[in-house]
Amino acid sequence: MFRRLMQFDWVLYSAVLLLSGLSILLLYGFSAEGKPEYFLRQGIFVGAGFLLSLFVSEFDYRHIGKQSTMLYFSMLAILFGVLILGRTIRGTEGWIDLGFFQIQPVEFAKVVLVLFLASFITKKKSELGEWTRLIASLVLTGALVFLVMRQPDLGSSIILLSIWGMMILISGIRWKHVIVLGMLGTLLVSGSWFFLQDYQKARIENFIHPELDPRGSGYNVLQAMVAVGSGGMFGKGIGHGSQSQSNFLPEKHTDFIFASINEELGVAGAFLVLFLYGIIFYRLRVIGIQSADNLGYLIIVGIYAIIISQGVINIGMNVGLLPVTGIPLPFMSYGGSSILSLFLALGIVQNIYRRRRGEQYYVSQSRSEGDYIPFSHI
Repeated sequence: MFRRLMQFDWVLYSAVLLLSGLSILLLYGFSAEGKPEYFLRQGIFVGAGFLLSLFVSEFDYRHIGKQSTMLYFSMLAILFGVLILGRTIRGTEGWIDLGFFQIQPVEFAKVVLVLFLASFITKKKSELGEWTRLIASLVLTGALVFLVMRQPDLGSSIILLSIWGMMILISGIRWKHVIVLGMLGTLLVSGSWFFLQDYQKARIENFIHPELDPRGSGYNVLQAMVAVGSGGMFGKGIGHGSQSQSNFLPEKHTDFIFASINEELGVAGAFLVLFLYGIIFYRLRVIGIQSADNLGYLIIVGIYAIIISQGVINIGMNVGLLPVTGIPLPFMSYGGSSILSLFLALGIVQNIYRRRRGEQYYVSQSRSEGDYIPFSHI
């Protein structure tokens, strides 16, 4: 048993569990205002997620990769079903109500997309031309994005496209193709303004000029910035943040939990969070470099993309550098779907780590280094 436990990357696990523990501690502070369910449920989510990651780590990721096409089309069907039967929460029709638990399928769609693209790129690299592979992968990703945008969920759509972008870039496409894609992406982003919902346009407008409507569309951004700036070096203490405890800060347990950290734990707490994320990114990078094959390498890149894109966007919107898009902070924001999907991804990472090159669990497979941009360059 002890030998089996030593097969895991406990540095990575420790950083994740510390972040999750910090989240639970912060949510405990919110329980003083009569909302203990946040604290209790998050503890259950983290515990269940950790057990899920241990369970998933027992399955060979290469076998999971073989089922990625089935998982992809199953997820398409689920997202389509959500549009018909889903429950609307905070303006997004993206939830399945099970009575005792509400699931947001798009959180799991991110992991499914990583598995699918990793398998697709690995299999089709020698079968399809670069442009064909590029366009096919974009169309397949676009199908998920279309269904998510119909909910509408702009933030998750951005994450799905970020996953595709990082994975396709790391697969070694030529720079002239990157430039063409960048130009097309700029045109698409510019044109997408006309397809956004009114509240989504308001979020972008209040990002640029939040002071124009301080009690309306700009309220969230301004209150988050006040919370971030009021914490000082060591914060006001757990359960003593004026903005968060007095409910001036909206969605303090989900979208704006980083602002709550800054207010109650100060700059020191914020740097601790960033340090722990740094450890996670470093360990993912190391595991990616050591992965036994291209499939494992690309899966790590995709999971890296999920965590770093969500982290950058969430923290950016908390400090007023990016528009509010409703993206959870990985391993910290309250929510069962986000926590469980991230621990699911972590279990796959641990599985890849156990079968890395040079270890006794390594099963010989070719890893064509020259076909991919080395992870050490990220």
